[in-house]
Amino acid sequence: MNKLLSAIAIGLTGLTMLSSCNKLDENPEGVLTSTNFYKTQSDAVAAVTAVYSTLTTDVLNDFPLYGRQLNLIVDNPSDNQVYSPSNTNPDVRALGTATYVSANGRIQKIYTQLYWGINKANIAIDKIPTIPASAFVNPTNSQANLINEAKFIRALDYFNLVRLFGPVSLVLHDVTSLSPSAVDLPRSSRDSVYAQIISDLKSAKALPTVYTGANVGRATSGSARALLAKVYITIQDWKDAKLELDSVITAGTAGFTGVTPVGNFGYDLFPNFKNAFQAATKNGKEHVFSAQFNGIAGGFTSTQNLSSFAWSTVSPFADQPADSTVVTNVFSINDERRSATFFDSLYNTTNSTWYKWGSNNFQFFKFVDQSVGYGNALAQSQGANSKINFPVLRYSDVLLLYAEALSELAGGPTADAVNALNIVRGRAYNPASNLTINGDYASYNYKGNGIYTDHSSDVTVGQFSSETQFLDSVFTERRREFIQESQRWFDLVRRTDYGPGQYYLNSIQSTYKYGQPGIHKTGVTLKDTLFPIPDLELQSNPNIHQNAGW
Repeated sequence: MNKLLSAIAIGLTGLTMLSSCNKLDENPEGVLTSTNFYKTQSDAVAAVTAVYSTLTTDVLNDFPLYGRQLNLIVDNPSDNQVYSPSNTNPDVRALGTATYVSANGRIQKIYTQLYWGINKANIAIDKIPTIPASAFVNPTNSQANLINEAKFIRALDYFNLVRLFGPVSLVLHDVTSLSPSAVDLPRSSRDSVYAQIISDLKSAKALPTVYTGANVGRATSGSARALLAKVYITIQDWKDAKLELDSVITAGTAGFTGVTPVGNFGYDLFPNFKNAFQAATKNGKEHVFSAQFNGIAGGFTSTQNLSSFAWSTVSPFADQPADSTVVTNVFSINDERRSATFFDSLYNTTNSTWYKWGSNNFQFFKFVDQSVGYGNALAQSQGANSKINFPVLRYSDVLLLYAEALSELAGGPTADAVNALNIVRGRAYNPASNLTINGDYASYNYKGNGIYTDHSSDVTVGQFSSETQFLDSVFTERRREFIQESQRWFDLVRRTDYGPGQYYLNSIQSTYKYGQPGIHKTGVTLKDTLFPIPDLELQSNPNIHQNAGW
């Protein structure tokens, strides 16, 4: 961590006082110093609430980590997304064209945000054990549970850091000094960072299976196991990934023959894909872990900015698909995800007509708050106050990771790997429907626990001539499923069967009009499989060196 970040961290050791009976609310409203804190169970709950808050707020009231910041970093440099033509921020535009440099303010911001979250977690992990055990009278928010929740968030932050920047400084305790020995830490090896992530998540596996009432939204044992599986997938430890996924996928899920999932968390897909992104269905059966947004405007807030817009007939007004083929070539008209993910028209209440920008001109719809109804949502401006949670981990991710792990272990697709893929596809497709982009489905094929009535969208083992071809199908399905969910760039750079970085390069360079004038990602090279260490970090810490190529 650099000295500026460390100073911010030391200045933010004050934590919110919240009663343990309050619903998980990630919005600190008061400040206490560490000298009169960490006395009661309520203090410990407040400390961990402050850790959660780093996912959905920003200390300088900028975009929260999961409110748009990670999306800017992970989706704009991918083949999925680009900034609005009206966006004049040079740092955002540089991300969209893969021409960013180490001085980019958005890259500096996310680096700082992630260490801010880590520092909050370190404070909780260090201080909660100093509270007498007798103070913990509510078993749900036990001393051990609260420490493990903080470890879960620390692991999530380090997982994002190591994937974005490679080796990073491993800070595991509260920063209490600005001395060079405390803050000028060298980069730890990638293996060391992953070892710490795995250690934290193994501890977090002891968390409760489920929370109810006021505690819904906290990390659970299922969250920890699913994230640990994703970590193992990323480092290509397929065997351990499968073991964790076995424990998460709901026991009795239909179609598996050679494997036996034993999960008891109750996870399943919503029959309706769009319910994964609605305020009314928050923290449902598909949500393994979500960043909690409440839509409250004001200073230190929890605001979702991913699909905020002002009504306009002039031009698209927010981040948009990288090019028209992202919608028309990647998504079938019969894919429910297409109408749930994109829109191409706004409803003009003045003359009661739909306004369409033009052929193949789309905006993202996933995080538009539809609590007022579909038509009304597209008839008025959407401010940065969405109540929609950000799904950090969804059950469909677990299923698609399972398909990948099973194939990698077998050296090619198996019946069980294909089944895991088909469960996700079975929810997505209704071949009988012929819908416009703003259409909706009257009924759904997916009935739950892997059961769906129409199998015409299924793929079979015999369709794939190689493991690479099957993985192409899995990664394409991941693209359809998770567009705008800060997954695509991570998926592009972690896949190595084409050669290190080649899947990333191939995907970017196959986008429509690649390399031609306009909003295109002309600057992409292999060095872009890691982001540059921010200049401020390099300038303040003599023990930090830049990533190769930057």
